[in-house]
Amino acid sequence: MNDIVFSTATEVAAAIQAREISASEVIDAFAAQIARHNPQLNAIVTLDIEGAQQRAREADRALEGGDLWGPLHGVPVTLKDTFETAGMRTTSSYKPLASYVPSQDATVVARLRQAGAILLGKTNMPQLAGDTQSHSPLFGMARNPWNLERTPGGSSGGEAAAIAGGLSPLGLGSDIGGSIRLPAHFCGAFALKPTDHLVPNRGHIPPLPGTPNTVRHMAVNGPIARSVADLRLCLSLIAGPDGHEPDVPPVPLGAPPARPLSQLRLAWTDDVGGTPVSAETRIALSDLAGELASVGCSVERTVPPDFDFRAAWQTYGELYGAMIYSAMPRITRIFMRRLGPLVFRDPVFRPATRRAQAAAQQYFDALARRDQFIRAFERFLTGYDAWLCPVAAVPAFPHRQPNRPDLPLEVEGELVPGVMATMAHSLIASLTGHPAVVLPLALSGEGLPIGVQVTGRRWEDMALLNVAEALTEITGPFRRPPGY
Repeated sequence: MNDIVFSTATEVAAAIQAREISASEVIDAFAAQIARHNPQLNAIVTLDIEGAQQRAREADRALEGGDLWGPLHGVPVTLKDTFETAGMRTTSSYKPLASYVPSQDATVVARLRQAGAILLGKTNMPQLAGDTQSHSPLFGMARNPWNLERTPGGSSGGEAAAIAGGLSPLGLGSDIGGSIRLPAHFCGAFALKPTDHLVPNRGHIPPLPGTPNTVRHMAVNGPIARSVADLRLCLSLIAGPDGHEPDVPPVPLGAPPARPLSQLRLAWTDDVGGTPVSAETRIALSDLAGELASVGCSVERTVPPDFDFRAAWQTYGELYGAMIYSAMPRITRIFMRRLGPLVFRDPVFRPATRRAQAAAQQYFDALARRDQFIRAFERFLTGYDAWLCPVAAVPAFPHRQPNRPDLPLEVEGELVPGVMATMAHSLIASLTGHPAVVLPLALSGEGLPIGVQVTGRRWEDMALLNVAEALTEITGPFRRPPGY
């Protein structure tokens, strides 16, 4: 098998099961790639090569005896350091958890292991998943394989950097406002934010171990990979009830047969609520729409009618603030209460900090408005197979002060609040709970990836992945960064 470290997870799994390569050879290949590139990327922060090699030998012996563990038999995976892993340090980049070694796996981790996956290690992230960069107070700064001077994004930045840099074929991240999608866009990876409550969150930090789960909406776990096929396979393994979270319903994952592009009806826009985007992003989306139309796809430039994006961002901020404030450690709550209004000066997070201690009635009023946005977006999507829009206003930006997502970014000569430039486009699907896929689309003039966000109807994640797979006929496969 050629180029193991840039093969997809499904390709690696097929080669192992066909006995074309051993699991041990696969682990050794990724170990060599990690040794070569991780010192610069700082993407993987907890590594267990010895344990992975031992497990690979067990996988090879099992296969020789006719025992197939599952669809990921012998395939290495990495995980964002928010997920509890039995016997392996889990910190969520939070200093009080620097030595925390869980006794149990998060549900999604247990399911990957049950499918035969081998855990290589945990990936870098900001403290408690709270930034659009991945600068850890425990492990330092993660870097983007396309340009080490640029951020891989946050909060699943280390995971996206590991996938893009060939350090891992498949990984898991988490997303409450773009934390899977932004890093995939910045690093040129494929990613899926599933429908809200489709995948269990048990074993994710935050909330902190032993504390009540106050983050009851919008927070999801999903895969980062190098193909749509890998996203589909991973979702089929991690979705569904686990007996611990009653909010996760037994929704079937079946999808209608895949259809060619010529039979799809797609909506698209490069203007979400008037948030500026780079000219290169606009051109990439416009070119995509033109190419789709040229092969017979029905393409319409539009946004959900009567959808007040600014009110949606405000509602998101109120819900996020109420949930995250309750989940944060005491010192962080003090920071948010005293300094938040001085730090967050944009229309998303100003209400979050102002209303973080909102009365129950205000919280439930925000939930009621969320329901209205869900219904409006769902009505809009009944007329389309998917809605295409930017992931963010810009490609990966240079490293800068951590924990200041409000710092402005320049977009076509205009200074835009950082949260709006990086999250305005992704917050909509987070608020409404709709599934969204990120596909690599183009490269900027500086050679940085530009992704496209593809959003579909709630609970129809597999149908959305069919649409995404069809779109790759135009957008193309994964591109490896230069020098990797």
